Amino acid sequence: MAEGGAYERTSKSLKNSQVAIVVQILSLIVGFISRKVFIDILGTEILGLNTTATSILNFLNIAELGISSAIAVTLYKPIYDGDHKSIREIVALQGWLYKRVALFIIAASLILLPFFPRIFAKMELPMWYAYASFGVLLFSALLGYFVNYKQVMLAADQKDYKIQISFRLVMIVKVIFQIAAVCLLPNPYVWWLVLEAVFAIVAAIALNIAVYRDYPYMKERCTVDRELRMKYPDVITKVKQLFVHRLGTFAALQSLPIFIYAFTSLTMVAIYGNYMILFNSLQALLLALFTSITASVGNMIAEGDRNLIFKVFRELFTTRFYLVTFCAFGMLFLSGPFVELWLGQEYVLGGRTLWLMVALFFLNNLRTVVDIFINAYGIFKDIWAPIAEAVIFVICAIVLGRLYGLDGVLMAQGIELILIVFIWKPYFLFTHGMGREASSYFKLFFKLLAVSAAVFALGWWLTRFVRINAVSGAMPFLGYAAVICSVFAVILFVALYASESGMRTFVERLFKMSRRQRD
Repeated sequence: MAEGGAYERTSKSLKNSQVAIVVQILSLIVGFISRKVFIDILGTEILGLNTTATSILNFLNIAELGISSAIAVTLYKPIYDGDHKSIREIVALQGWLYKRVALFIIAASLILLPFFPRIFAKMELPMWYAYASFGVLLFSALLGYFVNYKQVMLAADQKDYKIQISFRLVMIVKVIFQIAAVCLLPNPYVWWLVLEAVFAIVAAIALNIAVYRDYPYMKERCTVDRELRMKYPDVITKVKQLFVHRLGTFAALQSLPIFIYAFTSLTMVAIYGNYMILFNSLQALLLALFTSITASVGNMIAEGDRNLIFKVFRELFTTRFYLVTFCAFGMLFLSGPFVELWLGQEYVLGGRTLWLMVALFFLNNLRTVVDIFINAYGIFKDIWAPIAEAVIFVICAIVLGRLYGLDGVLMAQGIELILIVFIWKPYFLFTHGMGREASSYFKLFFKLLAVSAAVFALGWWLTRFVRINAVSGAMPFLGYAAVICSVFAVILFVALYASESGMRTFVERLFKMSRRQRD
């Protein structure tokens, strides 16, 4: 890999990550404030309804799964070559596919609406709340299919930071307006829904302005006929394969609130949702650090240096392992006191439930590097795996959910992740992509796991000497969090730096980048 090309790719990735982290932190702060305000004024029943309606709509969105990823992979080469004609054709093909997805979602929604009285039978709110919530969320989703799809250009060209600025910031402003409306205006939930729809339109306009500013040639219309569809057969093939793959993951992640509601209540969905705001915010921060490296990894893979590929994989996987372990430690010992301080003791989940949620957070976030390399290689032929993933989760969720309620549903997802994501996926990547023995991955994984587990146990022991009373205030909580997290972060870093070359390579890369920027 040429040094200049590697530097440029790393520089773009860092810029995207920096902007994404800032935007995500702003979103996190606004999200916590809004959650508190909405619970106090609207109540947990409405929040549980909104979470459930979102999950239902996400299931209807499964028809999209794979299209944007397949398009992004196909765009890498024409963007590099500056082939504007091919770029317009590929993006137009995405628009053609998205319109059909949108029609499917509209039809499925019309079929589903008559069943809402049965789906929300346990809801104590007026039924129009369910219809209105779903309708507004549906409208926002359809804008993505009819208008926003061209943002794939920014993502494929490693300009994710422009998506963050033009779209995510608008969403943050939306939440601020919603907080004000809920606090100051009559019929607060009605205004919440109105602002949700209005800002969906504003965000779509802002996003398209950003796309056309950088790619004015995208304004030219391109007709999608049979000849054009036949010109890019790989897109259709990869869309079909990725659809099946994402379906398995979606079935597990998006059906969780539905299964929780089925075996508990909307109130429990809302309490679970409070914790998921914390977990998802951290997950988004972790994703922001890795969001733009797929194109760089794909470029490196094209060079064919297997030793370099594994070296970079080792570096990324070790770095990810460090960050995920650190976040898991913080969530285990800080989420309970934080929720008590934020919302009150009645919203704190029990110990076993929290352990399960932290374990799922660890598993879900550690898979990212393997997924990035699978996407960069474009190997999606193991379509049996996501089918097995979905079947395992649904069966286990039904059985264990009946026995253990919320904990049983979480256990079901853990079983599915271990069997498919942590055993099969790495084996598939190494044997069908990297051309190496899968044992090299599992040796790395268990080595990192052993070191991290030892440090985790030490950190757990040390927390026994530092206690915090959450109701004593924000400053004592922040001091407690700073002490235990900083001590754990330093010990874990030293342990991994001393034991694993991937961590040492990562540190060396950061120093080289810093020196080059100063020069």
